Amino acid sequence: MRHRRWTLPDQVRMLPGSGFASKVVSPAPRRVIARSTWKQGCPVAASDLAWVRVTFWGFDAQRHTGELLVNASVADDIVQVFRTLYRVRFPQERVTIARTYDPDAPSTGDGNDTGAFVCRPSTGATYFSQHAYGLAIDLNSFQNPYAKGDVVLPELASSYLGRDRVRAGMITPDGPVVRAFARIGWQWGGDWRQSKDYMHFSRNGL
Repeated sequence: MRHRRWTLPDQVRMLPGSGFASKVVSPAPRRVIARSTWKQGCPVAASDLAWVRVTFWGFDAQRHTGELLVNASVADDIVQVFRTLYRVRFPQERVTIARTYDPDAPSTGDGNDTGAFVCRPSTGATYFSQHAYGLAIDLNSFQNPYAKGDVVLPELASSYLGRDRVRAGMITPDGPVVRAFARIGWQWGGDWRQSKDYMHFSRNGL
């Protein structure tokens, strides 16, 4: 797919107002944790996760509301980033909490969520990902895929490996998304040397 430009229905109630809005609940309510991938053995306590709701622009040029689970220590920083993304009208398909993670499940190859906490190992490794600590965010995973050798994730997003042809929802090295995360001290996976994770931002750059 060369041009992906649709927006999925919101999964949470619209935040009030007509501009940017956010709401942080820390610690995250049990009912929110219950529909996430958190379980005993994850490297972060459930009580250390915050439920963050933010408004964002969809590819339909409409105001939407999404939700994230993040480490409570970075919740205010993440709101600051999404405030900037809203101001520059960076479009996103859906901002949501991952509800499942099964490494043995077949990939559909077409996901495009923006999300943060997922209790899982790092891609291609056995140690926990920064997502498992709530200290990483992936944005528009289809427009900003992961690539290493012959591996492309999502599998159907190979057209978006051509980063010189900028399309809606793509993250660019000198663009507002990278700058917004840099202001809170987070690094971009698009700068990695041995692989490229164009969707990924994390506090420690891993």
